[in-house]
Amino acid sequence: MTSKEKMHSGALYLPMEETLLAEQLACQEHLYDFNRTRPLEQARRAALLGEMFAEIGEDCYIEPPLYANWGGHHVHFGSHIYANFGLTLVDDTHIYVGDYTQFAPHVTVATAGHPLDPELRERGYQYNAPVRIGRNCWIGAGALLLPGVTIGDNVVIGAGSVVTRDLPSNVLAVGSPCRVLREIGEHERTYYFKERRIDYDAL
Repeated sequence: MTSKEKMHSGALYLPMEETLLAEQLACQEHLYDFNRTRPLEQARRAALLGEMFAEIGEDCYIEPPLYANWGGHHVHFGSHIYANFGLTLVDDTHIYVGDYTQFAPHVTVATAGHPLDPELRERGYQYNAPVRIGRNCWIGAGALLLPGVTIGDNVVIGAGSVVTRDLPSNVLAVGSPCRVLREIGEHERTYYFKERRIDYDAL
């Protein structure tokens, strides 16, 4: 198996291998350009994201700065996705994000890990596991999603949460480690913040 194949298989590999590093640095050149665009250069930002990402749908907005190990090269975004500033995508393998998902500031989505054995870690070994985020999720500020997790649809993850395991659809989940607090249902169709009622006639 080649180093590139190992990257996406979960196997241990050396990320500083020469050919991998050359490809990674080329991807980061696009990221450098994206992060130095001016606020009025929206068309240029969209064009750069189309070059950077593995897939990106329509009407996606990412507020610079964006941080990504591979410059988004292994990131698959659906449509209508919003990411506030400081999104970090450790995209050493694939990250999948469904339509209408939103990222608050300083969210980290990590696919890369290192062995607990100190000798292997000293030698530079790494492994990767893909992360999957469903449709219409809201990831709170400073949340951290660890390698291999799958998040269902319509999930809200509280600010500062550390997601170490899969989360089902239609739940509010908070904490470190992140746990399901409750299902999202009728209460959320009546109240939008604490006990403030939704006035559907005014929307």
